[in-house]
Amino acid sequence: MAPEPPLLSMSGITKSFPGVRALDGVDLEVQAGEVHCLLGQNGAGKSTLIKVLAGAHQPDTGRLHWRGEPVTLRSPIAAMRLGIATIYQELDLVEHLSVAENVHLGHEPTAAGFFVRRRAARSSTAQLLSRLGHPEIDPARPVGELPAAQQQIVSMARALSHDVRLIVMDEPSAALDPEEVDNLFRIVAGLTDDGVAVVYISHRLEEIRRIGDRVTVLKDGRAVAGGLPARSTPTREMVALMTGRNVEYVFPDRPGPAAAREGDPVLQVRGLVREGEFAPLDLQVRAGEIVGLAGLVGSGRSEILETIYGARKPMAGQVLVDGRPVRTGSVRAAVSAGLGLAPEERKAQALLMLESVTRNVSVSSLSRFARAGWIDRGAERGAARAATRELSLRPDNPAVPVRTLSGGNQQKAVLARWLLRGCRVLLLDEPTRGVDVGARAELYAVVRGLADEGIAVLLVSSEVPEVLGLADRVLVLREGRVVHTAPARDLDEHRVLDLVMDAHPVASEGSPAS
Repeated sequence: MAPEPPLLSMSGITKSFPGVRALDGVDLEVQAGEVHCLLGQNGAGKSTLIKVLAGAHQPDTGRLHWRGEPVTLRSPIAAMRLGIATIYQELDLVEHLSVAENVHLGHEPTAAGFFVRRRAARSSTAQLLSRLGHPEIDPARPVGELPAAQQQIVSMARALSHDVRLIVMDEPSAALDPEEVDNLFRIVAGLTDDGVAVVYISHRLEEIRRIGDRVTVLKDGRAVAGGLPARSTPTREMVALMTGRNVEYVFPDRPGPAAAREGDPVLQVRGLVREGEFAPLDLQVRAGEIVGLAGLVGSGRSEILETIYGARKPMAGQVLVDGRPVRTGSVRAAVSAGLGLAPEERKAQALLMLESVTRNVSVSSLSRFARAGWIDRGAERGAARAATRELSLRPDNPAVPVRTLSGGNQQKAVLARWLLRGCRVLLLDEPTRGVDVGARAELYAVVRGLADEGIAVLLVSSEVPEVLGLADRVLVLREGRVVHTAPARDLDEHRVLDLVMDAHPVASEGSPAS
Protein backbone atom coordinates (compact mmCIF):
# COMPACT_ATOMS: atom_id res chain seq x y z
CA MET A 1 0.00 0.00 0.00
CA ALA A 2 1.43 3.38 -1.04
CA PRO A 3 2.33 5.72 1.85
CA GLU A 4 0.06 8.68 2.51
CA PRO A 5 1.47 11.82 0.84
CA PRO A 6 2.31 14.84 3.02
CA LEU A 7 -0.58 17.19 3.72
CA LEU A 8 1.53 20.07 2.35
CA SER A 9 4.67 20.08 0.25
CA MET A 10 6.45 23.26 -0.86
CA SER A 11 9.53 22.80 -3.06
CA GLY A 12 11.98 25.25 -4.57
CA ILE A 13 10.01 28.32 -3.48
CA THR A 14 11.64 31.61 -4.46
CA LYS A 15 10.40 35.16 -3.91
CA SER A 16 12.18 38.41 -4.65
CA PHE A 17 11.35 42.02 -3.91
CA PRO A 18 13.24 45.04 -5.26
CA GLY A 19 16.81 44.61 -4.07
CA VAL A 20 16.00 41.63 -1.83
CA ARG A 21 15.79 37.88 -2.46
CA ALA A 22 13.51 36.94 0.44
CA LEU A 23 13.19 33.23 -0.39
CA ASP A 24 15.83 31.28 -2.26
CA GLY A 25 14.66 27.76 -3.10
CA VAL A 26 12.87 26.86 0.14
CA ASP A 27 11.46 23.37 0.74
CA LEU A 28 8.87 22.62 3.44
CA GLU A 29 6.93 19.42 4.10
CA VAL A 30 4.13 19.18 6.67
CA GLN A 31 2.32 16.00 7.72
CA ALA A 32 -1.30 15.84 8.87
CA GLY A 33 -1.62 16.05 12.64
CA GLU A 34 1.91 17.36 13.33
CA VAL A 35 3.24 20.61 14.76
CA HIS A 36 5.94 21.74 12.36
CA CYS A 37 7.98 24.65 13.73
CA LEU A 38 9.70 27.35 11.66
CA LEU A 39 12.81 28.76 13.30
CA GLY A 40 15.07 31.58 12.13
CA GLN A 41 16.35 35.02 12.94
CA ASN A 42 14.50 38.17 11.94
CA GLY A 43 14.82 38.54 8.18
CA ALA A 44 15.39 34.83 7.57
CA GLY A 45 12.29 34.59 5.35
CA LYS A 46 9.69 33.12 7.73
CA SER A 47 7.09 35.84 7.18
CA THR A 48 7.46 35.74 3.41
CA LEU A 49 7.14 31.95 3.38
CA ILE A 50 3.91 31.93 5.38
CA LYS A 51 2.48 34.68 3.17
CA VAL A 52 3.15 32.46 0.16
CA LEU A 53 1.42 29.62 2.00
CA ALA A 54 -1.49 31.94 2.87
CA GLY A 55 -1.91 33.05 -0.76
CA ALA A 56 -0.94 36.64 0.09
CA HIS A 57 2.28 36.44 -1.99
CA GLN A 58 2.75 34.59 -5.25
CA PRO A 59 6.10 32.74 -5.51
CA ASP A 60 8.37 33.60 -8.41
CA THR A 61 9.24 29.93 -8.89
CA GLY A 62 8.55 26.68 -7.10
CA ARG A 63 5.74 24.19 -6.59
CA LEU A 64 3.07 23.56 -3.96
CA HIS A 65 1.31 20.24 -3.46
CA TRP A 66 -1.72 19.68 -1.21
CA ARG A 67 -2.42 16.07 -0.32
CA GLY A 68 -0.21 15.05 -3.23
CA GLU A 69 -1.95 17.23 -5.82
CA PRO A 70 -0.37 20.36 -7.36
CA VAL A 71 -2.12 23.58 -6.33
CA THR A 72 -1.81 27.32 -6.97
CA LEU A 73 -2.82 29.65 -4.16
CA ARG A 74 -3.78 32.84 -5.97
CA SER A 75 -5.35 34.57 -2.95
CA PRO A 76 -5.97 34.15 0.78
CA ILE A 77 -9.53 33.10 -0.08
CA ALA A 78 -8.17 30.29 -2.28
CA ALA A 79 -5.94 29.12 0.58
CA MET A 80 -8.83 29.20 3.04
CA ARG A 81 -11.10 27.23 0.69
CA LEU A 82 -8.38 24.61 0.43
CA GLY A 83 -8.22 24.35 4.22
CA ILE A 84 -5.25 26.60 5.11
CA ALA A 85 -5.72 29.35 7.70
CA THR A 86 -3.12 31.82 8.95
CA ILE A 87 -3.21 33.55 12.32
CA TYR A 88 -0.75 36.44 12.15
CA GLN A 89 1.00 37.94 15.16
CA GLU A 90 -0.97 41.15 14.56
CA LEU A 91 -4.49 39.74 14.68
CA ASP A 92 -6.70 40.91 11.80
CA LEU A 93 -9.95 41.11 13.76
CA VAL A 94 -12.54 43.87 13.36
CA GLU A 95 -12.80 45.35 16.82
CA HIS A 96 -16.25 46.91 16.58
CA LEU A 97 -17.87 43.69 15.30
CA SER A 98 -19.04 40.95 17.63
CA VAL A 99 -17.18 37.70 18.22
CA ALA A 100 -19.70 35.80 16.05
CA GLU A 101 -19.50 38.38 13.27
CA ASN A 102 -15.69 38.08 13.23
CA VAL A 103 -15.78 34.28 13.25
CA HIS A 104 -18.14 34.16 10.25
CA LEU A 105 -16.86 37.27 8.44
CA GLY A 106 -17.12 36.65 4.70
CA HIS A 107 -19.11 33.43 5.01
CA GLU A 108 -22.08 34.38 7.16
CA PRO A 109 -24.94 31.87 7.41
CA THR A 110 -27.84 33.28 5.41
CA ALA A 111 -31.49 32.65 4.73
CA ALA A 112 -32.71 32.88 1.14
CA GLY A 113 -29.14 33.80 0.21
CA PHE A 114 -29.58 37.29 1.59
CA PHE A 115 -30.58 37.63 5.26
CA VAL A 116 -27.87 36.90 7.83
CA ARG A 117 -28.97 34.26 10.33
CA ARG A 118 -27.48 35.89 13.42
CA ARG A 119 -28.81 33.31 15.86
CA ALA A 120 -27.26 30.50 13.80
CA ALA A 121 -23.96 32.40 13.66
CA ARG A 122 -23.93 32.84 17.44
CA SER A 123 -24.84 29.20 18.01
CA SER A 124 -22.09 27.82 15.77
CA THR A 125 -19.59 30.27 17.25
CA ALA A 126 -20.49 29.07 20.76
CA GLN A 127 -19.83 25.49 19.65
CA LEU A 128 -16.43 26.42 18.22
CA LEU A 129 -15.47 28.31 21.38
CA SER A 130 -16.48 25.30 23.51
CA ARG A 131 -14.32 23.07 21.31
CA LEU A 132 -11.41 25.42 22.04
CA GLY A 133 -12.11 25.25 25.77
CA HIS A 134 -13.51 28.79 26.10
CA PRO A 135 -17.31 28.55 26.46
CA GLU A 136 -17.21 31.67 28.66
CA ILE A 137 -16.55 33.96 25.66
CA ASP A 138 -19.83 35.65 24.67
CA PRO A 139 -20.41 35.40 20.87
CA ALA A 140 -22.39 38.66 20.99
CA ARG A 141 -19.62 40.69 22.67
CA PRO A 142 -17.59 43.19 20.58
CA VAL A 143 -14.22 41.61 19.98
CA GLY A 144 -12.41 44.85 20.85
CA GLU A 145 -13.52 44.43 24.47
CA LEU A 146 -11.71 41.07 24.83
CA PRO A 147 -8.18 40.66 26.22
CA ALA A 148 -5.42 39.61 23.84
CA ALA A 149 -5.57 35.92 24.79
CA GLN A 150 -9.30 35.68 24.09
CA GLN A 151 -8.92 37.58 20.80
CA GLN A 152 -6.47 34.89 19.75
CA ILE A 153 -9.06 32.23 20.59
CA VAL A 154 -11.55 34.09 18.36
CA SER A 155 -9.00 33.97 15.51
CA MET A 156 -8.68 30.21 15.99
CA ALA A 157 -12.46 29.82 16.02
CA ARG A 158 -12.63 31.74 12.74
CA ALA A 159 -10.07 29.35 11.24
CA LEU A 160 -11.99 26.29 12.44
CA SER A 161 -15.24 27.69 10.99
CA HIS A 162 -13.76 26.97 7.54
CA ASP A 163 -13.10 23.27 8.19
CA VAL A 164 -9.40 24.05 8.18
CA ARG A 165 -6.82 21.27 7.89
CA LEU A 166 -3.67 23.37 8.43
CA ILE A 167 -3.27 26.39 10.71
CA VAL A 168 -0.25 28.69 10.57
CA MET A 169 0.45 30.44 13.89
CA ASP A 170 2.89 33.36 13.78
CA GLU A 171 4.40 34.07 17.24
CA PRO A 172 1.11 33.14 18.94
CA SER A 173 2.52 33.35 22.48
CA ALA A 174 4.07 36.83 22.14
CA ALA A 175 1.31 38.58 24.12
CA LEU A 176 0.39 35.71 26.46
CA ASP A 177 1.29 35.02 30.08
CA PRO A 178 2.51 31.52 31.12
CA GLU A 179 -0.97 30.26 32.05
CA GLU A 180 -2.37 31.45 28.71
CA VAL A 181 0.53 29.76 26.89
CA ASP A 182 -0.33 26.48 28.63
CA ASN A 183 -3.91 26.85 27.42
CA LEU A 184 -2.70 27.60 23.88
CA PHE A 185 -0.64 24.41 23.89
CA ARG A 186 -3.61 22.42 25.14
CA ILE A 187 -5.67 23.75 22.22
CA VAL A 188 -2.91 22.94 19.73
CA ALA A 189 -2.69 19.39 21.09
CA GLY A 190 -6.45 19.01 20.66
CA LEU A 191 -6.26 20.21 17.06
CA THR A 192 -3.49 17.81 16.13
CA ASP A 193 -5.37 14.93 17.79
CA ASP A 194 -8.13 15.73 15.28
CA GLY A 195 -5.63 15.48 12.41
CA VAL A 196 -5.17 19.25 11.93
CA ALA A 197 -1.57 20.24 11.11
CA VAL A 198 -0.02 23.32 12.70
CA VAL A 199 2.89 25.38 11.37
CA TYR A 200 4.19 27.14 14.48
CA ILE A 201 6.56 30.11 14.34
CA SER A 202 8.38 31.16 17.49
CA HIS A 203 11.72 32.53 18.64
CA ARG A 204 11.39 30.66 21.93
CA LEU A 205 13.23 27.36 21.80
CA GLU A 206 11.65 26.16 25.02
CA GLU A 207 8.23 26.46 23.37
CA ILE A 208 9.37 24.64 20.25
CA ARG A 209 10.60 21.76 22.40
CA ARG A 210 7.31 21.58 24.30
CA ILE A 211 4.89 21.80 21.38
CA GLY A 212 6.82 20.86 18.25
CA ASP A 213 7.29 17.58 16.42
CA ARG A 214 9.70 18.71 13.71
CA VAL A 215 11.63 21.91 12.93
CA THR A 216 12.68 23.61 9.71
CA VAL A 217 15.39 26.25 10.14
CA LEU A 218 15.54 29.24 7.76
CA LYS A 219 18.57 31.47 7.26
CA ASP A 220 18.97 34.24 4.71
CA GLY A 221 15.98 32.99 2.68
CA ARG A 222 17.11 29.36 2.57
CA ALA A 223 15.98 26.26 4.45
CA VAL A 224 19.28 25.13 5.97
CA ALA A 225 17.67 22.19 7.79
CA GLY A 226 14.29 20.50 7.49
CA GLY A 227 12.52 17.89 9.58
CA LEU A 228 14.77 18.11 12.64
CA PRO A 229 13.28 16.43 15.72
CA ALA A 230 12.08 19.30 17.89
CA ARG A 231 12.64 17.70 21.28
CA SER A 232 16.04 16.06 20.76
CA THR A 233 18.01 18.43 18.52
CA PRO A 234 20.56 20.23 20.73
CA THR A 235 20.10 23.95 21.29
CA ARG A 236 23.65 24.63 20.10
CA GLU A 237 22.91 22.91 16.79
CA MET A 238 19.76 24.96 16.21
CA VAL A 239 21.54 28.20 17.07
CA ALA A 240 24.47 27.28 14.82
CA LEU A 241 22.10 26.65 11.91
CA MET A 242 20.44 30.03 12.46
CA THR A 243 23.66 32.01 12.64
CA GLY A 244 25.81 30.76 9.75
CA ARG A 245 26.15 33.65 7.28
CA ASN A 246 27.12 34.10 3.63
CA VAL A 247 27.50 37.89 3.83
CA GLU A 248 30.46 39.48 5.58
CA TYR A 249 29.74 42.96 6.88
CA VAL A 250 32.55 45.50 6.86
CA PHE A 251 32.54 47.49 10.08
CA PRO A 252 34.73 50.49 10.86
CA ASP A 253 37.39 50.04 13.49
CA ARG A 254 36.11 50.80 16.97
CA PRO A 255 38.29 52.71 19.44
CA GLY A 256 40.70 50.47 21.32
CA PRO A 257 40.69 49.98 25.11
CA ALA A 258 43.05 52.93 25.53
CA ALA A 259 40.43 55.18 23.95
CA ALA A 260 37.64 54.04 26.27
CA ARG A 261 35.09 56.80 26.76
CA GLU A 262 35.44 58.66 30.01
CA GLY A 263 33.62 61.46 31.74
CA ASP A 264 29.98 62.00 32.57
CA PRO A 265 27.36 60.24 30.44
CA VAL A 266 25.47 62.30 27.85
CA LEU A 267 22.36 60.11 28.08
CA GLN A 268 21.11 58.63 31.33
CA VAL A 269 17.98 56.51 31.75
CA ARG A 270 16.86 55.79 35.30
CA GLY A 271 14.09 53.36 36.21
CA LEU A 272 12.24 53.86 32.93
CA VAL A 273 9.31 51.45 32.62
CA ARG A 274 6.24 50.76 30.49
CA GLU A 275 4.09 47.94 31.82
CA GLY A 276 3.78 45.09 29.33
CA GLU A 277 6.62 46.41 27.16
CA PHE A 278 9.78 46.68 29.25
CA ALA A 279 10.76 46.42 32.91
CA PRO A 280 12.47 49.23 34.88
CA LEU A 281 15.50 50.14 32.82
CA ASP A 282 18.77 51.86 33.73
CA LEU A 283 21.35 52.67 31.08
CA GLN A 284 23.84 55.34 30.15
CA VAL A 285 25.72 56.37 27.00
CA ARG A 286 28.81 58.57 27.02
CA ALA A 287 29.93 61.01 24.35
CA GLY A 288 31.38 59.14 21.40
CA GLU A 289 30.06 55.77 22.59
CA ILE A 290 27.79 53.45 20.62
CA VAL A 291 25.62 51.25 22.83
CA GLY A 292 23.64 48.46 21.17
CA LEU A 293 20.37 46.87 22.27
CA ALA A 294 20.17 43.24 21.10
CA GLY A 295 16.99 41.22 21.36
CA LEU A 296 14.23 39.52 19.45
CA VAL A 297 10.98 41.01 18.21
CA GLY A 298 8.83 41.70 21.27
CA SER A 299 11.79 42.19 23.61
CA GLY A 300 11.01 45.91 24.03
CA ARG A 301 13.90 47.33 21.97
CA SER A 302 11.97 49.78 19.78
CA GLU A 303 9.62 50.69 22.63
CA ILE A 304 12.62 51.74 24.73
CA LEU A 305 13.91 54.08 22.01
CA GLU A 306 10.47 55.58 21.41
CA THR A 307 9.96 56.16 25.15
CA ILE A 308 13.34 57.85 25.52
CA TYR A 309 12.42 60.03 22.53
CA GLY A 310 9.10 61.02 24.08
CA ALA A 311 6.84 59.25 21.57
CA ARG A 312 5.58 57.00 24.38
CA LYS A 313 4.78 58.03 27.94
CA PRO A 314 6.53 55.93 30.59
CA MET A 315 4.77 54.76 33.75
CA ALA A 316 7.82 55.84 35.75
CA GLY A 317 11.44 56.81 35.36
CA GLN A 318 13.70 59.60 34.15
CA VAL A 319 15.59 60.53 31.00
CA LEU A 320 18.51 62.93 31.38
CA VAL A 321 20.70 64.58 28.74
CA ASP A 322 23.95 66.13 29.98
CA GLY A 323 22.65 65.71 33.52
CA ARG A 324 19.43 67.67 32.96
CA PRO A 325 16.04 65.90 33.18
CA VAL A 326 13.97 65.78 30.01
CA ARG A 327 10.18 65.93 30.24
CA THR A 328 9.02 62.43 29.34
CA GLY A 329 6.20 61.79 26.91
CA SER A 330 7.07 64.88 24.86
CA VAL A 331 8.88 64.68 21.52
CA ARG A 332 9.23 68.45 21.50
CA ALA A 333 11.02 68.38 24.87
CA ALA A 334 13.26 65.51 23.74
CA VAL A 335 14.32 67.27 20.52
CA SER A 336 14.94 70.52 22.41
CA ALA A 337 17.15 68.60 24.84
CA GLY A 338 19.28 67.22 22.01
CA LEU A 339 17.70 63.84 21.28
CA GLY A 340 17.19 62.63 17.71
CA LEU A 341 15.49 59.45 16.46
CA ALA A 342 15.94 57.58 13.18
CA PRO A 343 12.91 55.25 13.40
CA GLU A 344 12.56 51.76 11.99
CA GLU A 345 9.88 52.80 9.48
CA ARG A 346 11.67 55.84 8.10
CA LYS A 347 9.36 56.29 5.10
CA ALA A 348 6.22 56.41 7.23
CA GLN A 349 7.61 57.94 10.43
CA ALA A 350 10.56 60.15 9.50
CA LEU A 351 10.53 61.26 5.88
CA LEU A 352 8.30 63.63 3.92
CA MET A 353 8.41 61.50 0.80
CA LEU A 354 7.07 64.13 -1.62
CA GLU A 355 9.35 66.89 -0.31
CA SER A 356 12.92 67.69 -1.28
CA VAL A 357 16.00 66.45 0.53
CA THR A 358 16.51 70.03 1.73
CA ARG A 359 13.15 70.20 3.47
CA ASN A 360 13.59 66.74 5.00
CA VAL A 361 16.96 67.73 6.43
CA SER A 362 15.86 71.16 7.68
CA VAL A 363 12.42 70.29 9.05
CA SER A 364 13.59 70.02 12.67
CA SER A 365 15.66 73.23 12.45
CA LEU A 366 13.38 75.61 10.55
CA SER A 367 13.48 78.22 13.31
CA ARG A 368 17.16 78.76 12.43
CA PHE A 369 16.16 80.04 9.00
CA ALA A 370 13.15 82.15 9.98
CA ARG A 371 13.44 85.84 9.14
CA ALA A 372 10.48 88.04 10.17
CA GLY A 373 8.10 85.13 9.75
CA TRP A 374 9.59 83.97 6.43
CA ILE A 375 11.99 81.11 5.71
CA ASP A 376 15.35 82.16 4.26
CA ARG A 377 15.42 79.55 1.48
CA GLY A 378 19.03 80.25 0.57
CA ALA A 379 20.26 79.72 4.12
CA GLU A 380 18.11 76.58 4.40
CA ARG A 381 19.53 75.11 1.18
CA GLY A 382 23.10 75.95 2.15
CA ALA A 383 22.82 74.35 5.58
CA ALA A 384 21.14 71.24 4.18
CA ARG A 385 23.81 70.88 1.49
CA ALA A 386 26.59 71.13 4.08
CA ALA A 387 24.98 68.43 6.23
CA THR A 388 24.34 66.05 3.34
CA ARG A 389 27.85 66.52 1.94
CA GLU A 390 29.34 65.67 5.34
CA LEU A 391 27.52 62.33 5.10
CA SER A 392 28.32 61.83 1.37
CA LEU A 393 24.63 61.68 0.39
CA ARG A 394 24.10 60.88 -3.29
CA PRO A 395 23.10 62.47 -5.55
CA ASP A 396 24.70 65.68 -4.36
CA ASN A 397 21.57 67.69 -5.09
CA PRO A 398 19.37 68.56 -2.09
CA ALA A 399 16.62 69.81 -4.41
CA VAL A 400 15.61 66.32 -5.57
CA PRO A 401 12.59 64.64 -3.91
CA VAL A 402 13.68 62.34 -1.11
CA ARG A 403 11.48 59.56 -2.56
CA THR A 404 13.92 59.26 -5.50
CA LEU A 405 16.83 58.27 -3.24
CA SER A 406 18.01 54.76 -2.45
CA GLY A 407 17.27 53.31 0.99
CA GLY A 408 20.78 54.05 2.21
CA ASN A 409 20.66 57.67 1.06
CA GLN A 410 17.19 58.16 2.55
CA GLN A 411 18.65 57.04 5.87
CA LYS A 412 21.50 59.52 5.42
CA ALA A 413 18.89 62.26 4.94
CA VAL A 414 17.39 61.36 8.32
CA LEU A 415 20.83 61.41 9.95
CA ALA A 416 21.66 64.72 8.26
CA ARG A 417 18.54 66.20 9.88
CA TRP A 418 19.92 65.47 13.34
CA LEU A 419 23.43 66.52 12.37
CA LEU A 420 22.05 69.90 11.29
CA ARG A 421 20.04 70.10 14.51
CA GLY A 422 23.22 69.53 16.52
CA CYS A 423 21.78 66.60 18.49
CA ARG A 424 23.71 65.23 21.46
CA VAL A 425 22.08 61.77 21.46
CA LEU A 426 21.20 59.77 18.35
CA LEU A 427 18.68 56.91 18.67
CA LEU A 428 18.91 54.47 15.76
CA ASP A 429 16.18 51.86 15.24
CA GLU A 430 17.07 49.29 12.54
CA PRO A 431 19.35 51.76 10.73
CA THR A 432 20.10 49.47 7.76
CA ARG A 433 16.64 47.98 7.16
CA GLY A 434 15.93 48.11 3.42
CA VAL A 435 19.55 49.05 2.67
CA ASP A 436 21.57 46.89 0.30
CA VAL A 437 24.76 45.22 1.48
CA GLY A 438 27.07 47.58 -0.43
CA ALA A 439 25.53 50.67 1.18
CA ARG A 440 25.61 49.21 4.68
CA ALA A 441 29.34 49.59 5.12
CA GLU A 442 29.04 53.25 4.16
CA LEU A 443 26.26 53.78 6.72
CA TYR A 444 28.30 52.03 9.40
CA ALA A 445 31.16 54.44 8.70
CA VAL A 446 28.74 57.39 8.93
CA VAL A 447 27.44 56.26 12.33
CA ARG A 448 30.95 55.66 13.67
CA GLY A 449 31.99 59.07 12.33
CA LEU A 450 29.11 60.77 14.17
CA ALA A 451 30.16 59.00 17.36
CA ASP A 452 33.75 60.12 16.83
CA GLU A 453 32.43 63.70 16.72
CA GLY A 454 31.13 63.21 20.27
CA ILE A 455 27.51 62.15 19.67
CA ALA A 456 26.17 59.45 22.02
CA VAL A 457 24.52 56.68 19.97
CA LEU A 458 21.94 54.14 21.17
CA LEU A 459 21.41 51.48 18.50
CA VAL A 460 18.73 48.81 17.94
CA SER A 461 19.09 46.13 15.28
CA SER A 462 17.51 42.74 14.63
CA GLU A 463 20.81 41.57 13.15
CA VAL A 464 23.10 40.44 15.91
CA PRO A 465 26.29 40.79 13.81
CA GLU A 466 25.35 44.43 13.15
CA VAL A 467 25.02 45.17 16.87
CA LEU A 468 28.27 43.38 17.72
CA GLY A 469 30.18 44.94 14.83
CA LEU A 470 29.07 48.53 15.34
CA ALA A 471 28.55 48.94 19.08
CA ASP A 472 31.15 49.48 21.77
CA ARG A 473 28.92 47.99 24.46
CA VAL A 474 25.84 45.74 24.22
CA LEU A 475 22.75 45.32 26.40
CA VAL A 476 20.98 42.01 25.69
CA LEU A 477 17.19 42.15 26.12
CA ARG A 478 14.79 39.30 26.68
CA GLU A 479 11.06 39.88 27.17
CA GLY A 480 11.55 43.48 28.25
CA ARG A 481 14.44 42.89 30.64
CA VAL A 482 18.19 43.38 30.34
CA VAL A 483 19.68 39.93 30.88
CA HIS A 484 23.32 40.71 30.11
CA THR A 485 25.61 43.69 29.55
CA ALA A 486 29.14 43.46 28.19
CA PRO A 487 31.63 45.09 25.83
CA ALA A 488 30.79 44.02 22.28
CA ARG A 489 34.24 42.50 21.79
CA ASP A 490 33.51 40.05 24.64
CA LEU A 491 30.39 38.64 22.92
CA ASP A 492 29.71 36.56 19.84
CA GLU A 493 26.53 35.79 17.93
CA HIS A 494 26.05 32.36 19.49
CA ARG A 495 26.31 33.78 23.00
CA VAL A 496 23.80 36.56 22.31
CA LEU A 497 21.26 34.18 20.77
CA ASP A 498 21.67 31.79 23.69
CA LEU A 499 20.90 34.69 26.01
CA VAL A 500 17.85 36.03 24.20
CA MET A 501 16.30 32.59 23.80
CA ASP A 502 17.14 30.67 26.96
CA ALA A 503 18.76 33.00 29.47
CA HIS A 504 17.61 34.02 32.91
CA PRO A 505 18.63 37.50 34.10
CA VAL A 506 22.26 37.61 35.10
CA ALA A 507 24.45 40.40 36.39
CA SER A 508 27.49 41.62 34.50
CA GLU A 509 29.78 44.62 34.70
CA GLY A 510 28.49 45.09 38.23
CA SER A 511 24.77 45.32 37.37
CA PRO A 512 22.42 44.15 34.59
CA ALA A 513 22.25 47.55 32.91
CA SER A 514 25.47 49.30 33.75
